Amino acid sequence: MAEHHHDHNDHHDEGFWRKYIFSVDHKVIGIQYGITSLFFLLVGFCLMLAMRWQLAYPENAFITQDQYNMFGAMHGTIMVFLGVVPLAVGAFGNYMVPIQVGAPDMAFPRLNMASYWVYFVGGVVMMLGFLTPGGAAQSGWTSYAPLSVLAGKGAFWDGQTMWLLGMVFLITSSLLGSANIIVTIFQLRAPGLTFMRLPFFIWTQLVTSFLLLLAFPPLEAAGILQLMDRVAGTSFFMPSGLVVSDVVQDYSGGSPLLWQHLFWFLAHPEVYVLILPAMGIVGEIIANNTRKPLWGYKSMVYASIFLGFMSFMVWAHHMYMTGMGTAISAFFQATTMIISIPSVIILTAFFISLWGGAIRFNTPMLFALGFLPMFGIGGLTGLPLGLNTSDIHLHDTYYVIGHFHYVVAPGTIFALFAGIYYWYPKVTGKRMNETLGKIHFFGSMICMNLVFMPMFAMGLAGVSRRLWDGGVSYAHAQEVLNLNTFSTHGAIGLAFFQLFFIFNFFGSLFSKEKADDNLWQATTLEWCAAPSPPIPHLNFATIPEVHRGPYEYSVPGHNTDFLPQTLKETEA
Repeated sequence: MAEHHHDHNDHHDEGFWRKYIFSVDHKVIGIQYGITSLFFLLVGFCLMLAMRWQLAYPENAFITQDQYNMFGAMHGTIMVFLGVVPLAVGAFGNYMVPIQVGAPDMAFPRLNMASYWVYFVGGVVMMLGFLTPGGAAQSGWTSYAPLSVLAGKGAFWDGQTMWLLGMVFLITSSLLGSANIIVTIFQLRAPGLTFMRLPFFIWTQLVTSFLLLLAFPPLEAAGILQLMDRVAGTSFFMPSGLVVSDVVQDYSGGSPLLWQHLFWFLAHPEVYVLILPAMGIVGEIIANNTRKPLWGYKSMVYASIFLGFMSFMVWAHHMYMTGMGTAISAFFQATTMIISIPSVIILTAFFISLWGGAIRFNTPMLFALGFLPMFGIGGLTGLPLGLNTSDIHLHDTYYVIGHFHYVVAPGTIFALFAGIYYWYPKVTGKRMNETLGKIHFFGSMICMNLVFMPMFAMGLAGVSRRLWDGGVSYAHAQEVLNLNTFSTHGAIGLAFFQLFFIFNFFGSLFSKEKADDNLWQATTLEWCAAPSPPIPHLNFATIPEVHRGPYEYSVPGHNTDFLPQTLKETEA
């Protein structure tokens, strides 16, 4: 069947628009997701640089207070919803899942195309908020009511309204994409590819897709309800008796806390949507570059599933300050401590996998190794925030910013960089320059810590987040204000080292040297069964058969140090 379609495609060349713009090929869609999300990451990074400059030198008023709020809200939204998730799931998931499971394409190719274009429209709609008279959304990436409902109210075309419309598009895109990945993994696996022969990356994509499918609908509903509060005069999230500028507002019976519950019911699973694909990428790279199987593979799989399940039971630890009772807060701090256990299991398995390995310190491996301690710091600093007593002091301070960014920036984004360096040869047929890659890694590693480590000290000193002047007006913050300047210089250094990545990423495309088909001597199907780039639309001339697990490296009694999944027992 696959061969028949392959021949058919050879005789009917698709036009440019059908092949590269409105393509149904999962690989083209994955590249579209990748390029678009990297662009949005750059935009979000630039907003952060403007904010950091303002915090370092508040006396110069580089940006206004409204612009600071706008950049803060859009930085968080762009980085999470337009950058990291589309890169981790849309790009890596779309491109690699079908090839790693031996499928000719995604289960629903047209749905796949629709998911990208709905995402693209959502991103454009959200960015159009900058062109509105009042500018883009200014109510934080969490969009808390009643502030978000009242912001810019009365204007027909407003940044907050555009934010909500954009979120509806982005959530719809995630639902389409996640359903597609789930069906592909369950229904289109190659013969012999049982669940316990799946690469760890596939398991993390599967759990992530279930999280997206189950957690996003409540926020989509909440976004539409908040939109109605803004434009149709409803009061789902607006309480009775609300007074603004000495004027009683005409709302009745709504609950601002309802928005927080609906938002965090998505947004805590969202953290694991960010981190699970990163763990999957790191697992592939560590196994390949230690030339050893992943230690505790089954434990890691079960830990990932448990992590996904528990992520729906911890959301209210973001809401300790809302006046919940001691019984409820005790429940959520208990579940928060429990959810740290599977993360520790996975991280410990990675560390043990390194033990005794003949480690190859190439660029993908360096970023994967960098992920481990950085994610560890992010996780450990989250524990005091999960306890309701210590959270009273730390809530909404720079400590929270430091914690979250250690998980997502030198954590998840390092893993995504590792994945780009690792699979770039499979996608393009070229290898990225190792020297530039190592400069990028070491520079980023140092600067990431310069940016975020000082935030813990500032948060412990009581400096709140979202301060336009960085805490100048706080008497108790004076001793740590110099750390704002320190962080900003780290951010400028971080921006400088990303130039090496950008040059390497685009410059390597023009390299005359072609990478080997299985450059890393890997065992999984995308390396040992898929042809060299450009990979044809349906991936394989014949659907591969799988005869062994995903990480059979350094098996005793064999001439080579890796046994591809397609290698039969009689040939081994």
